[in-house]
Amino acid sequence: MHICIIAPEQFPVPGDGSVEICIWAIARRLAERHKVTIVSRKLPGLPAATKLEQVRIIRLPASTPAHYLTSVLEYIQKESFDIIQVDNRPHLMSAVKKQLPHIPVFLFLHSLTFTPGTDKVANALAKADLIIANSHSLQRRLDRRFPQLTTGIHIVLLGADLDRFTPVQTSEKQQLRSFYRLPQTFTVLFVGRVIPRKGVPILIRAMSHLNKHLPAHLVIAGKGKPSYIRQLKLLARRLRVSVTFLGNVAHENIHTLYQAADCFVCPSQNHESFGLVNVEAMASGLPVIASNNGGIREIVASGHNGYLVERYREALPFARHLLRIARNPQLAVTIGSQGRTDALEAFNWLRTANHLEQLYQASTSPQQAYRTLAGGMQL
Repeated sequence: MHICIIAPEQFPVPGDGSVEICIWAIARRLAERHKVTIVSRKLPGLPAATKLEQVRIIRLPASTPAHYLTSVLEYIQKESFDIIQVDNRPHLMSAVKKQLPHIPVFLFLHSLTFTPGTDKVANALAKADLIIANSHSLQRRLDRRFPQLTTGIHIVLLGADLDRFTPVQTSEKQQLRSFYRLPQTFTVLFVGRVIPRKGVPILIRAMSHLNKHLPAHLVIAGKGKPSYIRQLKLLARRLRVSVTFLGNVAHENIHTLYQAADCFVCPSQNHESFGLVNVEAMASGLPVIASNNGGIREIVASGHNGYLVERYREALPFARHLLRIARNPQLAVTIGSQGRTDALEAFNWLRTANHLEQLYQASTSPQQAYRTLAGGMQL
C-alpha cells in the first residue's frame, strides 16, 4: 500500500511533540512493508522533500492552519494514495475526505483538544471512514461527547522505542548525571510541556515534603513560557527544593535523561488521553508515580509497575510514594523491572504499526472490513 500520514500544522516531523513522535515512530515501521509518505509543515532549514529511513517526508507551507490545509489539498490532488491518515485534526481530515471521497481516510485522535462538542466538529468526525483513539479513556469521552456519531472508534495503543529506552547499570546512571551536571542523589524526573495543567507546582511541593526526610533532586525537562518558568523557580527557591530546569531536550536524546533518574513523576491535573512519557519511563526501568486520570490508568497499575495517585491535586500523596521508593531501593528495582516487562509486552511501536496495518487492510478489503467492524475490533 501507499500510505499517506498527514501531520498537524503545529510542529515538523520528525519532532519532539508527542503526536510528531508517534507519527514518525509508526511511519518508520510501516515503511518496512509499505510505501509511506508523511506530510508535515515547512520550516526554514528543513528540506521541502526528503527521505529518511525509507519514509518520504513532504513539507508544505503552513503560516496558518488554513494555509496548511490549502497546501495539503493541493498536494494530495497530484498524488496517488491507497490510505490517508490525518492525525489530530478533524477539520483537515474532513476536507481531505471531501476532496478524495473514494480513498479511505482515517482520523487518529491523540487528545480531546481539537474535538470540542460542537455540531461543526461532529459533522467533521462523521466524514471519517474510521476514527482511531489512543486509549479506552479517549474513546469513552468521544462517545459521550458525540453520541450521534456512527463512525466506529477503534483503539490503537502507543509505544516506545524499546531499543533506546532501556534500563542502565548504576555506574552508567552516575555518568549520565555527571553529563547533565546533576548531583549524585535520589533524582526525580518530569518530562513534558511545562504548563499549568501538567502539575509541576504540585511536584515541587511534593519534593519539599520529601526533602524533610532525605536529600533529593528534581529534574524538569520541557518547554514553557519564560514567565511561568520564573514562577516555578521562585516556588522552588522559596521551598528550598533542589531543581534543574533543562528546557527542551530533543527526543532523540531524551532516553539518556530517563536513564539518569531514579523515579519518574507525571502529576497531570487534567485528563491525559494516553501519557506517552509514562511508557518511556517504564521502558527505561523507572518506577512511575502518576495522577490517576484518563489513559494513564491503562498504562500504570498501582503497586505493580508504578503508583497511581488518587488525590493528585495535593502534593502530600506524591511525596509519600516518592519516600517509599527512595527509602527502598529493592522496591524501586522490582517496580521498575515490572514496568520494563509490561512495556515489552504491551507498548511497543511495532505492535502499534501492526494494529494500524490491520485496520488499513480491512478498509481496502470489503469482506474483511465487514468482519472487522461487525466484530467491533479494538486494538
